[in-house]
Amino acid sequence: MVEEKEKLEQTLKELWEILKTNNVGMTEAVVDTEGYPRSDIDVYQVRHARHQIKCLQNDHTALLRRIDEGLSVVMGPSGQENSDPNGTENPTPPTTLEPFARVGAVEAGSPAFLAGLREDDQVTKFGSVTSENFRSLSDVAQVVQHSRNTQVQVGVVRGLATHMLALTPRQWAGRGLLGCNLVPIERIER
Repeated sequence: MVEEKEKLEQTLKELWEILKTNNVGMTEAVVDTEGYPRSDIDVYQVRHARHQIKCLQNDHTALLRRIDEGLSVVMGPSGQENSDPNGTENPTPPTTLEPFARVGAVEAGSPAFLAGLREDDQVTKFGSVTSENFRSLSDVAQVVQHSRNTQVQVGVVRGLATHMLALTPRQWAGRGLLGCNLVPIERIER
């Protein structure tokens, strides 16, 4: 599955290069103000690359989910339920990750906004970063840099609900690759 993931990521990188050589991203118009195809880009190539990127990003997310499930089975204590046949033992509640950062601001139209991040969300997971291995925001920055144009799983707590979002760090019209401001949550026990 890891080899398949790497192949997908390489294909996605090549498709993003096609868009980059045409000086467009995923949202720019391919027709001019009069409705004619733009003459400064290869419209067919751009539309085909955009379609492939969308499809492959969905495949990539599903593959990451399968890898994550496989790892949880391998790394977990056992693949069986925590109760005996008589039902006398209570299953242990699922472990919830502690938030390590808060979303301070989200720019409209940014990759963070499109992924569903909202101001005051509390981040419990950003790719491989969790409260268990978080030292500073540079940990998150490394994940962002290594995940350009590749979806990253982001876990957030919003109110009483937890959400798992797919965020793709990429160049956009604004600053940075995310378009949001993260603020570390200080913990006394850290």
